[in-house]
Amino acid sequence: MLRPPPECNKFERFSVTKRYLVLISRICVALVAVIALIAFANVCAYVYLKPALPDVGSLRDVQLQVPLRVYTRDGRLIAAIGDQRRIPVRYDQLPKKLIQAFLATEDDRFFQHHGVDWQGILRAAVANFKAGRISQGASTITMQVSRDMFLTPRRDMKRKMSEVYISLLMESEFTKEEIFSLYANKIFLGQRSYGVAAAAEVYFGKSLDQLNLAEMATLAGIPTAPSVVNPVASAEAAKVRRGHVLGRMRDLNYVTRAEYDQANATPMESRLHGPTIEVDAPYVAEMVRNEMQAKYGDSIYTAGYRVYTTIDSRLEGAATVALRTGLLEYDRRHGWRGATAKVDPAKLTSAANLELELEEFPAIGGLRPAIVQSIEAKSAKIYVKNLGPVTLPWEKLSWARRELPDEKVDRAPTQAGEIFSRGDVIYTVGNTAESLQFVQVPEAQSALVSLDPKDGAVVALVGGFDFFQSKFNRVTQARRQPGSGFKPFVYAAAFDKGFTPASVVMDAPIVIDEAGMEQAWRPKESENKFFGPIRLREALVHSRNLVSVRLMREIGGDYTWNYVQRFGFDKSQLPNDLTMALGTASLSPLQVANGYATFANGGFRVSSYYIDRIEDAGGKTLVQANPSVACFECGRTSDPASTPSARVAAAARASLLDTGAHDGKSLIPQKNLAPQVIRPQVAYLLSDMMADVIKHGTGMGARVLNRDDIAGKTGTTNDHHDAWFNGFNGDLVTSVWTGFDQDRSLGDGEEGARAAVPTWTYFMRVALAGAPRHPVPVPDGIVTVRISPDSGLLASSDNPNGIMEKFIEGNLPKTEVYEGPNNQNPLTDGDKPLF
Repeated sequence: MLRPPPECNKFERFSVTKRYLVLISRICVALVAVIALIAFANVCAYVYLKPALPDVGSLRDVQLQVPLRVYTRDGRLIAAIGDQRRIPVRYDQLPKKLIQAFLATEDDRFFQHHGVDWQGILRAAVANFKAGRISQGASTITMQVSRDMFLTPRRDMKRKMSEVYISLLMESEFTKEEIFSLYANKIFLGQRSYGVAAAAEVYFGKSLDQLNLAEMATLAGIPTAPSVVNPVASAEAAKVRRGHVLGRMRDLNYVTRAEYDQANATPMESRLHGPTIEVDAPYVAEMVRNEMQAKYGDSIYTAGYRVYTTIDSRLEGAATVALRTGLLEYDRRHGWRGATAKVDPAKLTSAANLELELEEFPAIGGLRPAIVQSIEAKSAKIYVKNLGPVTLPWEKLSWARRELPDEKVDRAPTQAGEIFSRGDVIYTVGNTAESLQFVQVPEAQSALVSLDPKDGAVVALVGGFDFFQSKFNRVTQARRQPGSGFKPFVYAAAFDKGFTPASVVMDAPIVIDEAGMEQAWRPKESENKFFGPIRLREALVHSRNLVSVRLMREIGGDYTWNYVQRFGFDKSQLPNDLTMALGTASLSPLQVANGYATFANGGFRVSSYYIDRIEDAGGKTLVQANPSVACFECGRTSDPASTPSARVAAAARASLLDTGAHDGKSLIPQKNLAPQVIRPQVAYLLSDMMADVIKHGTGMGARVLNRDDIAGKTGTTNDHHDAWFNGFNGDLVTSVWTGFDQDRSLGDGEEGARAAVPTWTYFMRVALAGAPRHPVPVPDGIVTVRISPDSGLLASSDNPNGIMEKFIEGNLPKTEVYEGPNNQNPLTDGDKPLF
């Protein structure tokens, strides 16, 4: 065989090499051209898109939609109000494992790329080319933030390019930690929850630092389909996604095999949790919402305002329990109205069926619904919602006498079958089988408000038995007659006209027939019993109606009408006639409590308030309450009738007034000093008389508190439509009202002493527990002298029956001429009263 010469082989090898070099050079030229074309296209695209690209720097000032949050004065959450549930958190508040869970499933190269993951884009491009459509994305966490913040959800090339450019700009403007924080706070995680902290609360009722690994992985699995794979929508789908997230964390060495196995085996919780409400005060929350809405409009639901109220969390809880207890006790006295509803006994076959049937009946005012399963002669077996089966013995059933018309009751039952039948739906109260009591949802309502008499700060407020049953706030919205609870204001007017606690007024029938009246008015006493001549102290203690009418007529109706407005009452709510002496004004419990604060603080008029401060989402204080303050020690007098000693003492105390900034402790700026509307001596005398109301009058039920620093006055209106007790010491003023919204009688015997005093006592027992005694302070100008209990005059040395009484210095009665026990009362002419 002929072989080519060596020179030929060498030539061929050279030709092949040359062809390779040409090919490589052409490929390089093509690549350069492609790169140049891509770069040119990118430049063109950027120039085209730039006018529409946002300023990413604006993200530094982004306002997340955060609900309005309402707190007590001690920082405990009352309510979160808004459509979106969000709790903003900083990066350093995010648990490391939670961050890793999101990275594992959303963007494991987040801390390596610069906003765009080119590897991910190439992978998605191949997948989309094969599918012939956009079927897969390669969005990084940065790109997701850019899309959520600036772009529409439309999926096209223009939006995708915008995502890329915005992401690159964001990475040059923000740190990775800042970008991840935006993501963690902005992302939608289903069930109205935005951000990981809100989702932790919604799905698990926990804060971020309380989450376990399984719960963190569950949250990280939600973003792919928030409405479908969240635990509430589908526990099974959420479990599958959680397993995927945990698997990715294991593959990336974020968790060990043991941690993976334990978390993956954890049962999936599948129920909604509300915000972690720490204090049950929905009436207060609604008051705040209304005021904030009027001030800031609809932005309150998204702007992240924080409102700190004056409410004391401990006292608010005590007020709720006291009000509900008082109403349940009243309700029991007036009989059993029958079952709330009835279910088919055939459905009482299992606990699951019973729970399902009870879903229709909500808890009301802390009362749980239950179904009667079976009945014995002297007991009943019931199934209580979320508690299970409980047997009620006879002593817990025997109260249930049938209700009769006019708030009367039938005979006592003799067996359980007279009360229940199988399938009856009833209500109970109590958290254990041992403590459970059979009750019913009261038809009557009540209101309780307690405030600080020094500045009017509302420390507790409950506007009804259950806010979600009735949102009508009886503390602020109800206008009811205060009845005898108004008498102290009339007495104060009389004391400023020279009357004293020892002044004697006739307690006897009276007919008022004045010009302009359509018919004569004959005021009555509830018991139709009369005491004859009686000192004003005793008349107030025993709440004598006719004495109040005579007293107001003596000092003048117009004078009294004008005088009582000093306590902050609106004249449009005050009748300008003698009926006002019996409390026929139309007032809310808050107005009445505010009026009583004047007695408790030594004569100053303070205005009630319940918002201490308002903060924006960043914690900046927007509004700070600046109330007028009652200062007994720094009060001054300009009354020319005041005594010399009072004027000297007031001048000395004036040094306590501060003309500079208030330090919040001892000095009060002149502008913040509450106006003194009645003399401190008048306020003290009325407070002292109302202390006797509790010691041996209509408020004796409050004596169980065993305190000598409390005072108050009951109130009952005609036919027992309203029952009140307004009581106080130097630290708290509390008013309680009980009645029906429909303005009907509470029933015979349901006066303030029975239907309101117990509620007041339950509350004040907690409110004053451990507190030192703080009676209304004794002002200068008060003297104590010995008087005759019959005439009210200074007792002579011959009178062995003299008692001690307090007076304002310079306004003492004359000395009696003692002629034995049958001495004629100087305020009567025979049997005819002088007024």
